[in-house]
Amino acid sequence: MSLRGTDAYRDGDVLPALVRRAVAVSRAHGFAYSCRPEQGRLLQVLAAGAAHRIAETGTGCGVGLAWLASGAPSGARLISVERDPERARAAADIFRDDDRVEVVQGDWRRIEEQGPYDLLVLDGGGQGKGDGAADPARLLAAGGTVVIDDFTPATTWPPRFGGAPDLPRLHWLEHPALKATQLRLAPDLAVIVGTRLPAG
Repeated sequence: MSLRGTDAYRDGDVLPALVRRAVAVSRAHGFAYSCRPEQGRLLQVLAAGAAHRIAETGTGCGVGLAWLASGAPSGARLISVERDPERARAAADIFRDDDRVEVVQGDWRRIEEQGPYDLLVLDGGGQGKGDGAADPARLLAAGGTVVIDDFTPATTWPPRFGGAPDLPRLHWLEHPALKATQLRLAPDLAVIVGTRLPAG
């Protein structure tokens, strides 16, 4: 979820067909917080390497999921969880002809039902991002990737947010089950990408 994310898409942008459709649905529903194009391109690339299962929390109206589906291999299964029933229905309609994709309405913890995942995208709106409940050792397959989106790029160490230590960011960057780093996608946008380390 990105502030003004839907507005980041312009009419002349070259986008995958599913992404164009999801952006149009987001606009029709007045949903302003779609995955930004910078994030979407990263998700598309990462999805290409996820052979079996991909999950996302915070579907919104399906823009991030459309980027994932556009990059995912034909044999991969994608599940996305959205807590708002109307948005979940709108997103599910976008993917009605793609039997790889399932949109589930409910709390983000519903992703636990079908894991572990090769790729897990945690929504920046707080759905599993900052409360420590999304356990990568349980939700990711060995070698799997987690993406936690919508951070402002950190410029200090330790990172700070609002004058205090940025505990959600530190949680992921220092998680013992992950090798993680921050990627700056734009001057005002960063994500954390982590790979689950082998158990040992």
